[in-house]
Order: sequence, then structure tokens, then C-alpha cells
Amino acid sequence: MINKNKKVALTGGFAVGEAMTQINPDVMAVYPITPQTPIVEYLARKVANGKADTEMIQVESEHSAMSACIGASASGARTMTASASQGIMYMMEVLPVASAMRLPIVMAVANRAISGPLNIHCDHSDAMAMRDTGWIQIFSENAQEAYDNTFIALKLAEKVLLPATVNLDGFILSHSVENLELLADGLIYKFIGEYQPEQHLLDFEKPKTFGAIALPDSYFEFRKQIYDAMEKARAEFNEITKEFGELSGRKYEQIEACETENAETVIVAMGSTCGTIASVVDKMRAEGKKVGLLKIRLFRPFPYGEVQKALKRIKRVVVMDRNMTFGSQQVLASEVQKALGAELESVIYGLGGRDIYERQIEEIFEGKKDSPYFLM
Repeated sequence: MINKNKKVALTGGFAVGEAMTQINPDVMAVYPITPQTPIVEYLARKVANGKADTEMIQVESEHSAMSACIGASASGARTMTASASQGIMYMMEVLPVASAMRLPIVMAVANRAISGPLNIHCDHSDAMAMRDTGWIQIFSENAQEAYDNTFIALKLAEKVLLPATVNLDGFILSHSVENLELLADGLIYKFIGEYQPEQHLLDFEKPKTFGAIALPDSYFEFRKQIYDAMEKARAEFNEITKEFGELSGRKYEQIEACETENAETVIVAMGSTCGTIASVVDKMRAEGKKVGLLKIRLFRPFPYGEVQKALKRIKRVVVMDRNMTFGSQQVLASEVQKALGAELESVIYGLGGRDIYERQIEEIFEGKKDSPYFLM
């Protein structure tokens, strides 16, 4: 067992693959789809080279991948997978089954635009499509966070018995090389521990049914249990990230505020774009402009209280959504507005992988509305 941290350069996809290797799940059901494929390729190589003994199940579709995960997890196996975009859409039928059966499956999602038209590049439409399926959703700004979030998601999922996703922006993070610190295997083992499910199908001394039919006299109660577990995940997230911080030296919270204390304008966003926004905040602060950033890390369950506390005194709030909702308010903007109970400005940007540059971020801070790079 390796007991020394090391600094390496990895793509975000390989960083998540390395985290999965260190977790060494019992089962990994896999089906390739751009841009998540490098994640499972990395783990598959480690398994082939004897660095992990995970059972890799190669299936014929993403629907089958999630179905295999459900069967494995219900049988008591620590189970993981990865997907993106149309893969998420194809497994959509069984995503809520995983949460309804209270299975702590962890899935890495290399966020990618959904069709149509066909596009393989980054936006958050796949994550938004699954936001109400009962899955915990954690967003990553960089490769280090994607690596760390994999451990946090696993421990949180197993604590509250809900499946969880680790979101990392497709290509922007999944295929870009960054410096990061890998934790020692001994620290990871200490953090996640052995998986010992209390309920599983192979406990023949206490036979049970998973996935039974629920008619009107019981369906409501099952859904309420998912709701309560998601509410519990908020508090558990804080405890788990506190423990992770003590092991790693990296502090993670449900939100992350940058220069918001005396800000007049604050942008709220998720994912890799937060790094670009933070750079613009530093530049504009040096020019004497009172701007700030609020990064959402935990998207489901949504951190309403933390957002309200961070933004309640801000004069102007602008929310950047990397997806487009049709016929309704944008998703992240509507969540932030609910937290604030006040009007805000909504921006749609980066659909289909369109780049967002620092000059466009400055235009958003300045309220310019004629850019082809975003909609306000």
C-alpha cells in the first residue's frame, strides 16, 4: 500500500480513472461514449496490469451499463460507471430506479451537449436532464476537484444510500492535462473504508426484494424516502468534506465564494468556467471594480441556505447557465432566484462547447447584451 502523496500531470479523465483505481470498486460496467471513454480506458488498463481487481463488465449500451450497475449494487458490490450526453439519455429509464432502490452507485459524467443537432463538446444539458432522477450531483472546476470529488461522492453516496455523479466538463477537463496531487493509497483507504452494505440480495439469511411494484398505497412513501435522503445529503456533505480536508489539506464546501464580501456584482456559475471567471475577478478587482464569483459545487441537493447567505447583500447577481431550458427560466438561475427570493440576471453561454473568453466575462460583469457568445 502506497503511503506517500505525489504530484503528477494528468488529464481530468485520467485523474478520475486514477481515483477509481485507488477505490478499486468491485464492479465497473462500461460502454464507451465521447468524452468519458478515457476514464474507463484508464481503469481497464490498470485492471489488465494487475493494479486493480475490479470486475469490468463490457455491455452493449449505456442502458445495459446502468442496469448492470443496479444489479451489482443490489447484490452488495461497490459499483461505479461513467457516461455522457446521449449515454445519459439512453440510461434515463433506469437512472431513477437506482435512486429508488437506494443504491450508492457512483458515475463520472464528462458533461457533453445532447442531440440535436449532434455535438460532442461540452455543455451541461446532460446533467440538467438527470437533475430530478434522485442522483446527488457534484460539479468540478478542474482535474484536482474531479479527482477529489470522486472519493467524496462515493463516501456520500454510501452514507445516505443514493447514487451520485461526479461532473467534469467534457474535453475542457476530461482531455486537458493539469497538475494535481494524488493522495496516498493509505489515506484513501482510511477515508472510504471497506464497503459493508446493510441490505443486499445475497444475504440469504435475511431474504428480501429489491425493485418491487409499489401501488398507490405505498408509492408516495418510497418517493418520500428518496426526498429525505437527499435532504440528509446536505449535512453529510459538510461532514464528509471536512474529514476529506483534514486528510488532503484541500477544503471543499457546497459553494465557494471569491471576492464576494464587498462585491456589487457577483456571477454564479458551475464547472470549469469558474476558473476563467475567477481570473477576470482578479483583473477587475485590480482595476478597483467590486466584482465577485460564487461557485456552486453541490448542485443536487441544491445549497439554498448557503447561496442565500452568500448573496443576500449583493446588489446585482448574474447567473450563468451552460444549458438552455425551453419555455421556462434557466435551471441554475431559477435555483438561485428561489434561494434569494429576488430578481436576478440570467445568462446562457457555452452551448455545444462554444468557448467563453475573459473578455466575454468582463462584458457580462459590465452588463453588455450584444455578444454572440451568450444570451442575456
